[in-house]
Amino acid sequence: MRDLKAVQEKLVKYGQEHLLRFYDELSDSDRRVLMEQISALDLELIGELIPTHVFNKPQARPQGLIKPPSIAPAKPADTAQQQEYRQAHQLGLKLLAEGKVAAFVVAGGQGTRLGFEGPKGCLEATPVMRKPLFQVLAEQILAAGNRSGRPIPWYVMTSPSNDVVTRAFFRQHKFFGLDPQNVFFLVQGMLPAIGLDGKILLESKGKLALSPNGHGGSLQAIRDSGALEDMARRGIELISYFQVDNPLVHAIDPLFLGLHSLRGAQMSAKALPKRDPYEKLGNFCLVDGKVTVIEYSDMPGDLAEATTEDGRLKFSAGSIAIHVLSRSFVEQLTEGGRGSLPYHRAEKKVPAIDSQGGPVESDAPNAIKLEMFVFDAMPLAKKTLILETNRREEFSPIKNREGEDSLTSSLHDQIRRAASWLEQAGISVPRDADGQIAAPIEISPLFADSAGELVGKVDKNLKIAPGQNLYLGSRGQTGGLK
Repeated sequence: MRDLKAVQEKLVKYGQEHLLRFYDELSDSDRRVLMEQISALDLELIGELIPTHVFNKPQARPQGLIKPPSIAPAKPADTAQQQEYRQAHQLGLKLLAEGKVAAFVVAGGQGTRLGFEGPKGCLEATPVMRKPLFQVLAEQILAAGNRSGRPIPWYVMTSPSNDVVTRAFFRQHKFFGLDPQNVFFLVQGMLPAIGLDGKILLESKGKLALSPNGHGGSLQAIRDSGALEDMARRGIELISYFQVDNPLVHAIDPLFLGLHSLRGAQMSAKALPKRDPYEKLGNFCLVDGKVTVIEYSDMPGDLAEATTEDGRLKFSAGSIAIHVLSRSFVEQLTEGGRGSLPYHRAEKKVPAIDSQGGPVESDAPNAIKLEMFVFDAMPLAKKTLILETNRREEFSPIKNREGEDSLTSSLHDQIRRAASWLEQAGISVPRDADGQIAAPIEISPLFADSAGELVGKVDKNLKIAPGQNLYLGSRGQTGGLK
């Protein structure tokens, strides 16, 4: 009862005493859950955010002088750059061989929007072998470790809603060939949904309405979970950051790692040339000299549509959530225990109960959700790097049930990339009358994870028949599912 009284007093202090309104009606187990959720709240922080982010809308439009940033091209443009890229690639390989690189995946999402029940990383997402996304990434990490002669530790950020299932999935699949000692699970932080009146919402009488604190919360989660300490113990210097829903991502890219290190960057990012001014990618910009990502919805129209003399977009660099961060930079950002990133406000419809315990009925948003975005760390870095990458080579996320950025579109993109690699190796790929690839093709990263590596490994006598399911596996065998 002493603990209950202390919690009550704290809630009263911050105007959230309603969270215990139904306490006497709850079972002992439900009371424990509710008290644990309340105890985990940073009520001081929430109290600071309510007047600034609930009762008011923070200025979203960028302030200051906005210019296009400097972008390192996907392919070096001149002899000096060619030399730098060769040096960077060799440095990246050296860092891997010395065990100074870790992989970090943001994997807290569920597959609900895709019509899939379970963690998104468990979704079967390859065209021939139907490998889950976790396996696609694990094989890349395993392959890079095999080449460098040092295992690459993998830090997997889950969410409270999928943590147990994700860990079980890894155990069920024997960690996809990785040593379990080199796979570290951590759980993303949560924030409560806050009603428009400034009151934290209850999802039910014994449960707060909670949601993940955004991918920017991953940096604080690395520290709070002990992962950052584990990285330091292992001698990790660089963190390769990516999201679970992009099967084309190069999870471990020696060139990207090497350029980051060679140029002394604290945080680096990959960028894509945007297809059009309003493609739903954040825009890399220089705001008062600092590399900043401006969300597509916040980018002033005159800047979004601005073009160069040859008709290209001035602000063409789109953010795709692929980064390298120096471990020391993450330590610096999270040193105070709260992190240094700003919060973003979103109005949402959130399932909740009212003061009588009945469901809230509303056709309009009833709550504010607060999130942090990882790219907001870019302007806090003393030095940054933006490296352009090729959309067909490295970006085909699975975010929607159908249409653009769906499983179907990603499967097509995976086949196109595999076919392109084979054609670069001199292998003929069958096509239909419209020029589309006429055979499902899949290449395991354990066989080759780049066009250059494939050239030296593939059987030059390989023949692919129209409609054939072709899989190049870890031992180079061909075949696949019927």
